Amino acid sequence: MKAFNFITPDRINKPRKNGITMMLDKGMGLNAVEDLLEVSGEFVDLAKFGWGTSALHDRKLIKNKVEMYLSYDTVPYPGGTLFEIAYIKNKFNQFLDEADKLGFKAIEISDGSTDISLEDRRKVISKAKDMGFLVISEVGKKDPTEDHKLGIDNRVDLINFDLDAGADRVLIEAREGGKDIGIYDESGNVKEDELEVLAKTDGTKLIWEAPLKNQQTYLILKFGANVNLGNIAPGEVTALETMRRGLRGDTLGKVNL
Repeated sequence: MKAFNFITPDRINKPRKNGITMMLDKGMGLNAVEDLLEVSGEFVDLAKFGWGTSALHDRKLIKNKVEMYLSYDTVPYPGGTLFEIAYIKNKFNQFLDEADKLGFKAIEISDGSTDISLEDRRKVISKAKDMGFLVISEVGKKDPTEDHKLGIDNRVDLINFDLDAGADRVLIEAREGGKDIGIYDESGNVKEDELEVLAKTDGTKLIWEAPLKNQQTYLILKFGANVNLGNIAPGEVTALETMRRGLRGDTLGKVNL
């Protein structure tokens, strides 16, 4: 029983279809992961092993971390940049095989630092699905100059394309910093007009990367407690959950579960 359970609103239990929290693991040790999950595991749905960090650690450590996440019903997956490296080196099949052997249950398909044709995008999504992975695609570029070249219509088309190709979720790129990328301006504030357009796609399948508190607050107040949010720092997982449940001044009395 939770402390103060008589005033704490409940939320949908895992596995959740909505209200997903994707946490960014930038190379945490096994003990740190265990401590985090013991305290906040019920609030973490997806754990991204950021960028190419999983390629720097021993396979045994990665397997143990993956197993630890899975024991808390949290789905771990390698970051999209690692996929991009495998793709440009023509090692995609080996990449999927290694991800499977390590126990990962999801794959991120992105082109944030590369360019992938729509034909290949469909093929890699299909291949990952055929191997039984949950597929999370990503829309947006990591370089602000390149990202600004993507018009809002381009983003909508890519979201719809990926979902049609079989992607289970689509991440809206914001990087770890959350500024001057995607739906955020140079100060990290939400560009409301662009958000409105993107949300008219299948919004329940979108995961908004929102590393900053003001972004999390805005999206919760806009879409409700069960909006899908990503790139959450490990130390901010519980804080985000309090905002979802109206247990923090930013959302107190302003959200319904």
